[in-house]
Amino acid sequence: MNSTTTPEQIVTDFLHALEAKDHDKIATLLAPDLQYTNVSLPTMIGGQRVANLFELLLRKGTGFSVKIHGLAANGDTVMTERTDIIRVGTLHVAFWVCGTFQVRNGQIILWRDYFDWLDISRGTVRGIIGIVLPKFRAGFF
Repeated sequence: MNSTTTPEQIVTDFLHALEAKDHDKIATLLAPDLQYTNVSLPTMIGGQRVANLFELLLRKGTGFSVKIHGLAANGDTVMTERTDIIRVGTLHVAFWVCGTFQVRNGQIILWRDYFDWLDISRGTVRGIIGIVLPKFRAGFF
């Protein structure tokens, strides 16, 4: 991290790298000892392992979009409140996420996302409806 790059910028750059499917940047921003947790699911250890997972998930025909509603930082800890959209073909699933990130030496060492399974279920139902009726497809306006 150079003297002008803040933890907030590292996290924002990372989320936008996911959107852009910039796998090199994703791998660069994740520390070798990263701990990645979607709360209620098992924790993954290792930045390259997580980068490989996203390279597999974000292949042709799939995508990720993010809208950051709020971002706060305290030292090297950054919290985001956001809406994520996962796209698989014409299925677009939008859901609310609160993420906690810790940054050290320009890399993310901790990424913990909190979400609500009911919200994901609602997003999935809306996504299925959006396949048939595209005006209901999740997106950012």
